[in-house]
Amino acid sequence: MTAPSIAAKWPTRAPYLLSVLRIFAAFTFMQFGTAKLFAFPGAIMPGGGTVPLASLLGLAATLEAFGGLLLFLGLFTRPVAFLLAGEMAVAYFMGHGSHGFWTVLNQGTPAVIYCFVWLYLSAAGPGPWSLDAKRGR
Repeated sequence: MTAPSIAAKWPTRAPYLLSVLRIFAAFTFMQFGTAKLFAFPGAIMPGGGTVPLASLLGLAATLEAFGGLLLFLGLFTRPVAFLLAGEMAVAYFMGHGSHGFWTVLNQGTPAVIYCFVWLYLSAAGPGPWSLDAKRGR
């Protein structure tokens, strides 16, 4: 295969790369929730514990763990991604934005990136490698 033919065929891979983006982003996102809820794969809360479920952080952790799982599977992708984009916007403005403008300094880069990836998925859909595609949605 020559370089021009690879370049010509590359755009046809876009739907599959959309699925790869969704799967990878959901897998990494879900870990924030499981770390807060179950201290798995490791404890990230101060003191090494878990969050109380009946708290704002508990709600965020639940959305991250189970919303992330739904996105990983590609099930109800558009509404879940839209909900999680909102959660990440709230997380950024409540937890990071008040500490300055620059995301690298206020440690809000993951929240901003996830917010816009989820917003994109809410419009673009899950891609072909998803349960939504299998269900014909």
